[in-house]
Amino acid sequence: MTRTTHTPMLPPGSDLEALGLTLAARPYVRRGVAMRDEPIRVVIVDDHAVVRAGIRALLAGVPDVVVVGEGADGRDAVALVERLGPEVVIMDLEMPGVDGTTATRALHALPVPPKVLVLTMHTEEERLLPLLDAGASGYLAKDAAERDLVDAIRVVASGDVYVRPRVARMLAESVRHGPAPDARRAAFDSLSAREQTVLRLVAEGYNGPEIGQQLGISAKTVDTYKQRVEEKVGLAHRTDYVRFALDIDLIRK
Repeated sequence: MTRTTHTPMLPPGSDLEALGLTLAARPYVRRGVAMRDEPIRVVIVDDHAVVRAGIRALLAGVPDVVVVGEGADGRDAVALVERLGPEVVIMDLEMPGVDGTTATRALHALPVPPKVLVLTMHTEEERLLPLLDAGASGYLAKDAAERDLVDAIRVVASGDVYVRPRVARMLAESVRHGPAPDARRAAFDSLSAREQTVLRLVAEGYNGPEIGQQLGISAKTVDTYKQRVEEKVGLAHRTDYVRFALDIDLIRK
C-alpha cells in the first residue's frame, strides 16, 4: 500500500480537502476488516466480461459478500440497482455509452443510493477528487484488487470512505485553512445539544445506525436530527459536515 502518488492542486477550501484531512486522521483503510453477519450484496459493472469474471471469482470464496448481478455499462448499473437493490456497486470508469462517472452521479441521486466503489486502471490522483464529489464511496486501482478488494467492499458497505492511507495524506497535505468563520460558529451555537452531537458524529464518519447506538435512539430519529441540522446550518453531504466541523474546530485536523 505504498505506491508512489503525486499531490494534486486542490481548490482552497474544498470540501474534499476536509474529507482527506479526516481520512488521514482516522484512516478507513485497514487490513482484516471484520466480516459482516449478513452478506453484502454486490453488483459488478465493467465492459469487459473477463474482468467481471475475475472479480466474481475473487469474491466467490468470501462468506460475507455475494455478487447478485453484472452489467457492462452505466445504464446497466442504474437498472440493476433499481431492480436488485445491492449495497455496493463495483464500478469501472471507462465504458461505452454511459461511463462510470456519469453512472455514479445517477446512482447517488437515487432515493436509496448504493455505495459505489470505483475499480479502475487510473491512479487516484487522476480521478479521485471528481469521483468523490460525484458520490463515490471509494477508489481502488485494479492492480490492487486481489489484495484489497474485499476490505474495500466491507469498508464502503459500513458507510465509510475507502482510499489508501497515502492518498488520504495526499489530500490532507493540500489543506490550507484560515480561522474558523464566526458565522459558522454562531450557526452551530444555535443548534440544540443533541443536534450538535449528531453533527459532530456525522463529521467523524459515523453512519446513522452507529450514531443511534451511541445516543440510544433509532436510526430514523438520527435522520430527523440530521434533517434539522441541514436545514438550520445549510449542509447537504457528509463532506459538508466535515468541512463545517473542521472550520469551527469541532473535530481536529
